[in-house]
Amino acid sequence: MTDTPARLLNLLSLLQTPREWPGSELAERLSVSARTIRRDIDRLRDLGYPVEASKGAVGGYRLVAGAAMPPLLLDDEEAVAIAVGLRAGAGHAIEGVDEASVRALAKLEQVLPARLRHRVSTLQHATLPLTRGDGASVDPRTLTVMAGAVTGRERLRFAYRAGDGTPSKRQVEPYRLVSTGYRWYLVAYDLDRADWRTFRVDRVSEPFATGARFAPRELPTQDAAQLLGASLARSGRPEHEVDVVFDAPAEFVAARLPGTLGVPEALESGGCRLRATSSDSVEWLAVRLALVDCEFTVRGPAELREYVRGLSGRLARAAAK
Repeated sequence: MTDTPARLLNLLSLLQTPREWPGSELAERLSVSARTIRRDIDRLRDLGYPVEASKGAVGGYRLVAGAAMPPLLLDDEEAVAIAVGLRAGAGHAIEGVDEASVRALAKLEQVLPARLRHRVSTLQHATLPLTRGDGASVDPRTLTVMAGAVTGRERLRFAYRAGDGTPSKRQVEPYRLVSTGYRWYLVAYDLDRADWRTFRVDRVSEPFATGARFAPRELPTQDAAQLLGASLARSGRPEHEVDVVFDAPAEFVAARLPGTLGVPEALESGGCRLRATSSDSVEWLAVRLALVDCEFTVRGPAELREYVRGLSGRLARAAAK
């Protein structure tokens, strides 16, 4: 194999198999000399791939964990498996991996060959996930189109269905995708209405990145999550003044709560306190607080306190059966 770039790619593909490769076996696989393998290993190291060599009569090479994540080479089956998994994580707003899934999926689908995109879509359509909450799942392709438009600062067009079913066509400057843990929202500047708007992604269809670039406008709030929270508070849903004390550091709690609930403040005791206005139901709030996985005390509102008390009793009785 005389084509150096192609040989390096084949060598890297072999090294990404979790095993140690003797230099002689690599040379035989690639039809080159052991000296060429040593030079190619040095080239990979120069490119940032941490290749470790073992000493001995035979000697061997293996790819080890490094300080940075180097590019990966995937075969067809591996690429399809990862894409399907990312779609599941992105399409149903799985807490903790949802936004990362969208970013990774957008990058992967950008380079997937057409034949593999077809296989991914076929698998996706042939499976039925068990959703939670109100079952408001979204098409991962919608998310990836939106994520690409946000990253590329491209104007976005789409069809939108309001809560009462009224259809409309929108042209926006997308700012951020925000996950609340069970729903996706797009925060964007609506060009036709000359104002900031939030859109439930499960109500969006036919998204299209126009290619027209824009300079990001200044948000009227501190960040996109705060703007979404204010928008939900104006939606007419009942608001709750949430006041909860956690027996855990603020950083621990903040990492396990949706950004729309705000940031907890640290207490001298080592715990933290969350005070926020939320339009989520008390049932959902109770579940989200419990999923933080630490002791907490609900100071308000009274409805949330009563629901948590009743829920804890039901769970205790269920565990005793």
